Amino acid sequence: MQAVILVGGEGTRLRPLTSTVPKPVVPLVDRPFIAFMLEWLTRHGVDDVIMSCGFLATAVRNVLGDGSSYGVRLRFVEEPDPRGTAGALKYAEELLDERFLMLNGDVLTDLDLTAQIAQHERTGAVATLALVGVEDPSAYGLVRTDDDGSVREFVEKPAPDQIDTNRISAGAYVLERSLLDLVPADRNVSIEREVWPRLVGQGLYAYGHDAYWLDIGTPERYLQGTFDIVEGKVRTGVAERLAGTYLAIAEDARLQGRTIPPAVVGRRVAAAADSQVGPLVVLGDGVTIGARSTVERSVVLQGAEIGSDCVLRDCIVAAGVRIGDRTRITGGAVLGEGATIGAENVVTRGARVSPGVEIPDGGLRF
Repeated sequence: MQAVILVGGEGTRLRPLTSTVPKPVVPLVDRPFIAFMLEWLTRHGVDDVIMSCGFLATAVRNVLGDGSSYGVRLRFVEEPDPRGTAGALKYAEELLDERFLMLNGDVLTDLDLTAQIAQHERTGAVATLALVGVEDPSAYGLVRTDDDGSVREFVEKPAPDQIDTNRISAGAYVLERSLLDLVPADRNVSIEREVWPRLVGQGLYAYGHDAYWLDIGTPERYLQGTFDIVEGKVRTGVAERLAGTYLAIAEDARLQGRTIPPAVVGRRVAAAADSQVGPLVVLGDGVTIGARSTVERSVVLQGAEIGSDCVLRDCIVAAGVRIGDRTRITGGAVLGEGATIGAENVVTRGARVSPGVEIPDGGLRF
């Protein structure tokens, strides 16, 4: 089976993490984010993956290679300009099989693609959209269906009195190649706004499934996805590393303080005496934590240095950041790659510090 993954966006909502790293290969727990999607696809028989790229495409290719380490054949298509969801598909047309999957590259899920493909075959559909239930569908477009699963109507950003279902599109589609006949070449075309409405009553079906599903396109959802992975709320390969203990610590890590699961600790991590790591923490390779510092509900990426008597809670610290003594990073704050935060600072309330920024001692009490 073949799949096309759309990863052409710049990831602006996830900045500053994506200011220096393309969104598909931003580290998530212990691997590039897109690796979770590739592993999910291989579980459902996908062996040929086309990455439709735009922003920093070469960097994505350099990290992922030819896909052999993930058990797939991986090819890359670079849009010369933004083409939209259907336009990107049209641009890759010469590589596509008669039937293939199309996937939004922002999503973490364990949706049953095998069952979706089987339903697509039974109904003889031209396109089958996966639907998932969400707590608050008002921020998404609703998909209304008939009893036979055929799509009847789309409702974009519904008003409260219009919400009669909580099922939204999961960004996972089974498509027949004939759908491309509806897409003009060489321009920006939205599959959601321009193609699906034309297919209503003409072979457009929906597959509903109660699966885990999360769009990780914001820092808040990035953290939530991290926590859900280490707690085993979504089926991923990380569970094998955690081995039921919810704790994975590299053999050469030196943790002199307290470690509370769930936590994933990389190679050469050093945490000094009386420190606390966890719960719900991921530490990348080479992270150092000073004496009496606490890190909980946070992600700290490769090579970051945390001073003594610090508190990190509900935050994201990118690679190579330096944090001075007695500094607090809390409340959804995100520190970009290589930033330097001096001693006795407070960064909180969702503040985002750009890559390479230097804040002097006591310079910020956000």
